[in-house]
Amino acid sequence: MLNLVIAEAVNTTLGNLIAVTGAFVILMALLKKFAWGAVQDILQKREDKIANDLDSAEQSRVKAAELEKERETQLASSRSDAADIIKNAKESGELSRQNIIKDTKEEVSRLKDRAQAEIKDERENALTSVKDDVATLSLQIAEKILSKELSQDAHQDLINNYMDKLGNTKHEA
Repeated sequence: MLNLVIAEAVNTTLGNLIAVTGAFVILMALLKKFAWGAVQDILQKREDKIANDLDSAEQSRVKAAELEKERETQLASSRSDAADIIKNAKESGELSRQNIIKDTKEEVSRLKDRAQAEIKDERENALTSVKDDVATLSLQIAEKILSKELSQDAHQDLINNYMDKLGNTKHEA
């Protein structure tokens, strides 16, 4: 009886195994026919999306590297331009400073020359005025001493001689 129980258990188990295997094969066939294509399409789309995302990420990385290089180039160019502007401003400032100093020196020289010319003119005018006054006084003194009136020619000669002597005396001092 034990043998019978074992033989029947083996038959039941074997029958169950065959039934389950058959159901599994039928299920797989149905899945392949109805669902496998859709699953494969979903998996293919996912694979394509991941590949595109990786390509996009690589393109973005390359583009970011190019943009960084371009920004660095622009920054270097901006620094160079700023240095040139500062250099030009310094040169322009120095040139302006030199021109202002030159113009100021020229103006001072002109003012000095004009002042010297005015002093010389005033000195000559004063000297001429003093000579005229001294000549007139000398003539008056001479007239009183000589008690006579000098002629116009004698008067002019006396003035000229006195002025020459006075001029020589002033230049010698």
